Amino acid sequence: MSPIIEIKGLNVVYAPKSPMERQALGDLNFSVAEGEFRAIIGSQGSGKSTLLQVMAGLIAGKGTVKIAGLDLSIKKNRTQLWRQVGVVFQYPEKQLFEDTVWHDVAYGPQNLGLGQTEVNRRVKRALDRVKLEKEYFQVSPFKLSGGQQRRVAIAGILAMEPKILLLDEPTAGLDPRGRQQLMNMFSTLCSKEKVTIVLVTHDMEEVACRADRVTVLQQGKVAMEGTPQEVFNNKEKLEALGLGVPFASELAASLKGKGVSVKEMTTLHEAEREVGRLLKARGHFSS
Repeated sequence: MSPIIEIKGLNVVYAPKSPMERQALGDLNFSVAEGEFRAIIGSQGSGKSTLLQVMAGLIAGKGTVKIAGLDLSIKKNRTQLWRQVGVVFQYPEKQLFEDTVWHDVAYGPQNLGLGQTEVNRRVKRALDRVKLEKEYFQVSPFKLSGGQQRRVAIAGILAMEPKILLLDEPTAGLDPRGRQQLMNMFSTLCSKEKVTIVLVTHDMEEVACRADRVTVLQQGKVAMEGTPQEVFNNKEKLEALGLGVPFASELAASLKGKGVSVKEMTTLHEAEREVGRLLKARGHFSS
């Protein structure tokens, strides 16, 4: 089965043939399986956002880019792409513009030429997914809190029912509870409805507990790739790339450095379980 995202030999150069010329992506190969939750990490300027914009059809480069079966070298396919791919950039609430929450979320489905019954179904479902109460449906989105506006903006994307969601730091500026609610929703979309998720983030804890696979970029190239455990076990290499590791991986490395035999740990749950095992083995508490 072909991957839902397949990129081969991708090169993107900004300001070519000028004093400001810079290669953002160089001979990059990247693929994502359908229904996968993929995280992309890397230091500033590594090419993460550029890669996301290529997948969204917003930037063209040299190479092969196929998204949801569409070859993006064919210009007309870009219009079809936006029916299949939803993009959530940082602070998506800045794109709100309609007079009510309902009308804002309905804007995309209406432009697909859907009947009103189907539009209403999609809008209600999307607003339910982001957990926005019915009392806000007919309120101006500009009268809502920042977190509520974020949910409205994301509901507008979900109402398009995309096969792929591209997320560029989607929880920036939200409080911890708001971040967790949104990320839980994205994880559910991936696990229950097989929506393919590609997440660009600096939050290693989220990557550790949610991603199926992780791609690490450096200077526009893939530096590492694998499961969260495979990637975060390479603590020294990640640090050389200017990146940190989740707390659990840091704890495992520290304990190993002190001569303590521990299992590999990536998530907080794994750390809790392993620390509990060590304490029990040393007689600090009994079962």
